[in-house]
Amino acid sequence: MENMMGLLRIHIQRGVNLAVRDMRSSDPYVVIKMGKQQKVKTRVVKKNVNPEWNEDLTLSVADPNLPIRLYVYDRDTFSFDDKMGDAEFDIATFIKVLNMRLEGLPDGTIITKVQPNRQNCLAEESHIVWSKGKLVQNMVLRLRNVECGEVELQLQWIDVPTS
Repeated sequence: MENMMGLLRIHIQRGVNLAVRDMRSSDPYVVIKMGKQQKVKTRVVKKNVNPEWNEDLTLSVADPNLPIRLYVYDRDTFSFDDKMGDAEFDIATFIKVLNMRLEGLPDGTIITKVQPNRQNCLAEESHIVWSKGKLVQNMVLRLRNVECGEVELQLQWIDVPTS
């Protein structure tokens, strides 16, 4: 990919209180998109509105100013998959901290915090933390365009050696 900065690993941890789209439950999965590039998605968790995905999805990042969009769907066998909400977040603050080239901090050190506001989908304060020698950002995203639901995830940067 042209002008690729690096890779962003998005660890999709779980969904919480997702919307019911079938009779009593849903079969949710997550799709992530950034710009016009490929989309990546998790596996389907059957009959669960509190799914545990614990799955890593990787996006190649060329423009860190583009928002990352997250969509949750309910898998249907005989019709189109139902929308279960969406969220959007940006990685500008994460990249800014990453560019500080921090090293050797005590494990668990909070570098900065991102507050929920009208422009982001954060359900609570998001921390950018030094963990096991790497920079990570934990997020809880409140889903939009749906009656309820949140998705918990963690961001981690993967440097790619330039050729």
